[in-house]
Amino acid sequence: AVCTLTKEMTEGPYYLDGQLVRADVGEDKTGIPLELTLTVVDDSTCAPLNKALVEIWHCDALGEYSGFVGNNGHDEPDNGTFLRGGVLTGPDGVARITTVYPGWYRGRCVHIHVKVHTDVTLTADGSFTGGQELHTGQLFFSETITTRVAALAAYAANTVPRTTLAQDGIYDDGGAASGLLTLTALGSSTSAGYAGTLTLGVES
Repeated sequence: AVCTLTKEMTEGPYYLDGQLVRADVGEDKTGIPLELTLTVVDDSTCAPLNKALVEIWHCDALGEYSGFVGNNGHDEPDNGTFLRGGVLTGPDGVARITTVYPGWYRGRCVHIHVKVHTDVTLTADGSFTGGQELHTGQLFFSETITTRVAALAAYAANTVPRTTLAQDGIYDDGGAASGLLTLTALGSSTSAGYAGTLTLGVES
């Protein structure tokens, strides 16, 4: 069996080293729930990768990144950690992370950044160091669902024009291989949030 190699994509300007290892990165940020289930496999053998650290970072509903608040034109508290962090996969290669549905900033569609590291060392302060970086990519969202989310008050407060998937200069319409999540509603209303799943095929 050969699994699809998930495409590498730009790290972007908002990465910060030394983020916390934790399953919930939301920190009570405004927005609807997003429950991510990301499965990391070797693209050649389809074997799951155990103890790989899956790290994510993304902007909040107003399009602001922790550590860089103000870049999207909004003023809010900035602790340098919100909506950032990662977890280790289990023997099944699965990493589960709870966050909020991202907003958007000028020139980019809605997305989440992701890295996969192996052989990291967990530190006493709850972070990680070292290891090998196997993958840097981005996770993308259905335009149909994002349109519904964008109509909610928390997201409508972001007055920056929204770039769609089709307009985005990084997403290449490659579906799951390009990081397009499979989204499933968590309830009967958009505000109940979504579960997002994807298999990340990496070169190990």
